[in-house]
Amino acid sequence: MRRYVLSLAFVVFASSAMVVLAGSPAATGTIEGKVTYTGTPPKMKPIDMSKEPVCAKEHNPPELIQTVTTGPGNALEYAVVYVSAGSGEETTPPSETVKFDQKGCMYMPHVLAMEVNQPLSIANNDPVAHNIHPMPKLNTEWNKSQPPGTPPIETKWDKAEFISVKCNIHPWMHGYFAVLKSSHYAITGQDGSFSLKGLSPGKYTVTVWQEQYGFQSQDVTVGAGETKPANFSYKVTPYLF
Repeated sequence: MRRYVLSLAFVVFASSAMVVLAGSPAATGTIEGKVTYTGTPPKMKPIDMSKEPVCAKEHNPPELIQTVTTGPGNALEYAVVYVSAGSGEETTPPSETVKFDQKGCMYMPHVLAMEVNQPLSIANNDPVAHNIHPMPKLNTEWNKSQPPGTPPIETKWDKAEFISVKCNIHPWMHGYFAVLKSSHYAITGQDGSFSLKGLSPGKYTVTVWQEQYGFQSQDVTVGAGETKPANFSYKVTPYLF
């Protein structure tokens, strides 16, 4: 009789264990690497804000134009790295609002990534007026004035594309909205590194975009619990084209 009870207890325990395992999340993978350059990058000029003294005094020394921003070890900053194919996932637009700030007559951040139809909030934190002018090719173009102290502009984009944005009042203000279909993306920092986490096992196309040098892509296969490398390198010249 005792042997029967022990056997029954083992079956119950084993069944419970199987239920727990079945409910556990599947292990995911990561793709990580760096975006770098070879050659001689162009020398970015200091931004002249003398026509807006209230902003100029916030930048000592002056900020540099950010078209090509480099870091240690030939790193490229502000490159957008994202999964462009292969996820096999249907994603819904996140409810979290991404924020695009104007401070010291500069866009912060210079490049802002978001998903299609994700809420976007554009704030003016300066004591001067700005004129926000995104210039999409697939989405609807608009141009709105934003005086100091006014509420943020709330918007979203319904098509994926890289959108150049400028201020018609301050010509040195220039940035980008990276509107993506993927929920897996990153923007490189000063060291050029990126990490795409939470990937289901499978084959992916990973793409990088840099505003001056365009797109590069490569295929990467990642397994459960694996971290796979994906490094990108642009050949640069000492002048802008």
